[in-house]
Amino acid sequence: MEINPVLVEVERSGFVESRHRGAAIGLDADGAAAVRAGAPEEPIFPRSANKPMQAVAMLRSGLDLDGELLALAAGSHSGEDFHVEGVEKILAGAGLGAADLRCPEQWPLDQAAQQEVARSNGGPSRMRMNCSGKHAAMLATCVAAGWPTETYLDPEHPLQAAVRTAVEELAGEPVTATGIDGCGAPLFAVSAAGVARAFRALVLAGPGTPERRVADAMRAHPQWTSGTRREERQLMDAVPGLLVKCGAEGVDAFAFSDGRAGAVKIDDGAMRARTPVTVALIRALGIDQTAAPGALDDLATVPLHGGETTVGTIRPAPTAFTPPT
Repeated sequence: MEINPVLVEVERSGFVESRHRGAAIGLDADGAAAVRAGAPEEPIFPRSANKPMQAVAMLRSGLDLDGELLALAAGSHSGEDFHVEGVEKILAGAGLGAADLRCPEQWPLDQAAQQEVARSNGGPSRMRMNCSGKHAAMLATCVAAGWPTETYLDPEHPLQAAVRTAVEELAGEPVTATGIDGCGAPLFAVSAAGVARAFRALVLAGPGTPERRVADAMRAHPQWTSGTRREERQLMDAVPGLLVKCGAEGVDAFAFSDGRAGAVKIDDGAMRARTPVTVALIRALGIDQTAAPGALDDLATVPLHGGETTVGTIRPAPTAFTPPT
């Protein structure tokens, strides 16, 4: 198997102390590979970057959500209060409640929300878990389709069969492995290139289709797909029409409204490397029209501190991307 190149360097005081390897691919508006790094055709677990595809499968199966709640169903929220209220609405609309969720208990991802929960003598909960929007939507889909809710996470459940079909169709390739995600839901492996093709399909689908409904909801409500202080929200605020979704273990996927798309997988799973590479890939595709001046510059590198002073950066490697041969 090909050894992937260094995509990110961690430089401290003029010394490169760490390096992150990975694979990435950027598709042009026609869907051809415009830039690449490493072996993006190798299968990966896209983790939560699968969620928009899962949401498409749910809409196809009868889920009736739009706007903020659909963005929540396709997202990995930060456990803020408005996210919890949204999960409650999805469950209540299906005649269900928090006890029906099968995702694990978790503290909010958002640090301020964590502190607020702790101050109120609260603790980890299924509602605060970052995948609870997806799980609530899965349950609501089962109710709409007349499927059992107790076993909705079983890989053989009709819902999960529909998800697998949608993933394979959107990615344009067969699933090569099935695992269990951190939230307990089945997880389907496709390549980073397949993930990029899937995101491209979301933005290019016709208005009103399940694919386009998911893309439009996520782009219109990025704080519902991540949180008020998350990098994905900042990226979508900075670049009009950009759709971005991250996944655990160093995965990012995105698509632009004209069909340009990309995906990144960091080999060692380091989340700190994900956004700098994504920004570099976005720029390599010629997408640098910011609604928020300087926002992409702020996300292109991550500052490193020594005491109270900035002494280095986490930055894309100078030769991260090469044109396809």
